[in-house]
Amino acid sequence: MFRPPYLQPGDRVALVSPAGTIDAAYITAAADVLRGWGLEPLIGPNASAVHGYFAGTDEQRIHDMQWAMDDEDIRAIFCTRGGYGSMRIVEQLDYSVFQGAPKWLVGFSDITVFHSKLNTLGIESLHAPMPKSFGTTSKEAMRRLHDFLFGQVASYRLPPHPFNRCGAVQAELIGGNLTLLHCTRGTVLECKRQNPVLFVEDVGENLYSVDRMLQSLKLADRFERLQGMIVGCFTEMKGLNFGKSAEEIIHELLADYAYPVCFGFPAGHVAENYPLIMGATIEMEVTEKGTVIHFENNG
Repeated sequence: MFRPPYLQPGDRVALVSPAGTIDAAYITAAADVLRGWGLEPLIGPNASAVHGYFAGTDEQRIHDMQWAMDDEDIRAIFCTRGGYGSMRIVEQLDYSVFQGAPKWLVGFSDITVFHSKLNTLGIESLHAPMPKSFGTTSKEAMRRLHDFLFGQVASYRLPPHPFNRCGAVQAELIGGNLTLLHCTRGTVLECKRQNPVLFVEDVGENLYSVDRMLQSLKLADRFERLQGMIVGCFTEMKGLNFGKSAEEIIHELLADYAYPVCFGFPAGHVAENYPLIMGATIEMEVTEKGTVIHFENNG
């Protein structure tokens, strides 16, 4: 996997909206944050456009993403928000220039679609806070986002969790939003890497739906080929009469496997949304004292 060059002060970065609509005020505020990091933000011409649910028509969103990927002066792409819409355009883009000069793509939730696409191209990307959530993301998570982008990639040390399963693994990290991973199963976007570590998170889903997606992935042998799992935050869950939390559902499902599992990683639709380099090789050790996650080639 190829890691894009880290950012440097003065670099130009793009803010684009490949999915749902976003108020221009969020983009303006995020641009101020990026200027504070010494970057020069460029806002996509259709970043705050509205076309029904989407931030502009498919054609407008394709235009902005293609511009951000192809412009040689742009060193990173910040997707302004998730929602829905990435899957409509991801395969209509031309990645030939981007593959020759990869740059960081930053986002989460619906942007899982693009993380999956870049994984198939052998390019790492950053699962991390987006401009819409910059104002509600914790200072520590924002500091880590800044540090990761500028090459200061630190290891994570997490407290123990009652559902953790001990063990050590070295493998490629894949994943993102559970719903999107389920939707891309069996498509050209699905990661074809052998024996990875899978990260999952989600928001606002009915608990029976979480169980159904997991059972579907299990029947498709998607958990059989893993070397480990990292379970992020499952927030605003619905259908509490299901009788189990999302974490309990996952814990029960994984009882059939022996690889190490880390629960409670601070990432997802929460203030403590810590960055993860998707596609990177990680070393993860889960013990009774907690979990350590280290990114290879962290400079």
